[in-house]
Amino acid sequence: MAGLRRFSKPLAVATLALSVAIHAKAARTETRKPNILLIIADDQAWHDSGCYGNEQVQTPNIDRLATQGMRFARSFTATAMCSPTRQQLYTGIFPVRNGAYPNHSRVKPGTRGIVHHLGALGYRCGLSGKWHIGPRESFPFESVKGDRKSLGEFVTRDKKQPFLLVYASHNPHCAWTAGPRDAYDPQTIRVPPYLVDTPETRRALCRYYAEVTALDAEVGRCMKLLEENDLADNTMFVYTSEQGAQFPFHKWTCYDLGLRTALIVRWPGRVAPGSVSNAMVQYVDFVPTCIEAAGGRPVEGLDGRSFLPVLLGRADRHHDAVFGVHTTRGIIAGTPCYPIRSIRTETHKLILNLNHKEAFHNVLIAGDRERYWGSWVEKAKTDEFAAERVNKYQHRPAEELYDVVKDPYEMNNLAGDPRYRPLIDELRKRLDAWMRQQGDRGIETEKKSRKRKP
Repeated sequence: MAGLRRFSKPLAVATLALSVAIHAKAARTETRKPNILLIIADDQAWHDSGCYGNEQVQTPNIDRLATQGMRFARSFTATAMCSPTRQQLYTGIFPVRNGAYPNHSRVKPGTRGIVHHLGALGYRCGLSGKWHIGPRESFPFESVKGDRKSLGEFVTRDKKQPFLLVYASHNPHCAWTAGPRDAYDPQTIRVPPYLVDTPETRRALCRYYAEVTALDAEVGRCMKLLEENDLADNTMFVYTSEQGAQFPFHKWTCYDLGLRTALIVRWPGRVAPGSVSNAMVQYVDFVPTCIEAAGGRPVEGLDGRSFLPVLLGRADRHHDAVFGVHTTRGIIAGTPCYPIRSIRTETHKLILNLNHKEAFHNVLIAGDRERYWGSWVEKAKTDEFAAERVNKYQHRPAEELYDVVKDPYEMNNLAGDPRYRPLIDELRKRLDAWMRQQGDRGIETEKKSRKRKP
């Protein structure tokens, strides 16, 4: 017993010292401002990675990231077009209110973005890859080349100063020419049930999936960049898919295939690895979340609000509804006036086609760069499902209502059923209130959209 007593005292001291060291490290981690690395895809559908349920596409790095962080099951952009999506993401303000609601547009002069907010907190902010934003005064990112040396120099320039690095990929935006060309077989690939199954569709899917795999390799290189420079532990690593792909009912629409996004956040020691959140979040929430994570105070005038409590496991809900806005005027080969607005809860989606008597069209139909739309039109001559898909994409009713739980691809419009009239009226009231708050006058706002172009 005496020997045991002589041994237990130093053991207790060592154990206490180890405990103090662990808690001290945790305290330092919580008080240090995290680096933030955001990698954003370019036209990737939310469900096109393994961890989001697509068993065909090869995304080992995105899947590994999901095991290390939190995967959001209900994340949304408000606009399924590149420029408005990015500018709401970087400003925390919805498209009509920030001014960048048509594609290839810019925010209103004087609009402040994430560079201003994090810069005031001591961050240096760089962007590598696709810009598609403006004016420069609202987005004064440092331009960072995408090669390994340039990225490494940026993230290691001063380890005492936190950084925000946005890595904006060009994949998998069409034309789909990147990635492993032999990784996917058109003969054996499974076509999603909302697309028309033709040989041309199969080949297009294979080209698209190859570019998703190319994007995944970029995610892996960004993860390795942090690991090689011993930065992973104090970096909030964010991956998001942007809006849907260039297939019908994806990009340029307010369907979930266009507005719903993949979102994974890894933050060692703060975000539980392998966790999944059903909280509804939107892209406008990203800026206030980064500000709070960096120790800043809430900024007045933003539309988003921080979902940091969700990341830290302190909350499991965020918004009870999310909103969508689409402007066709200004799209290449787009309908001159076809404004779309939407509201989505956890269970239902209401879409308003404010000028529904016009035919909906865009470059996908007119240009058909991926060479499959023509095969849909041809098959529609003899196939009922193909005819329904072709017609629905171009000709829509004034109202569309979907049960997004039972009908995730929004193929069965419930708006004509009188039993759903009270729900439609309730959602319409909330959507109208949001539009008023945004200064959105629907068709009138659509007609003024050309003034938002540079």
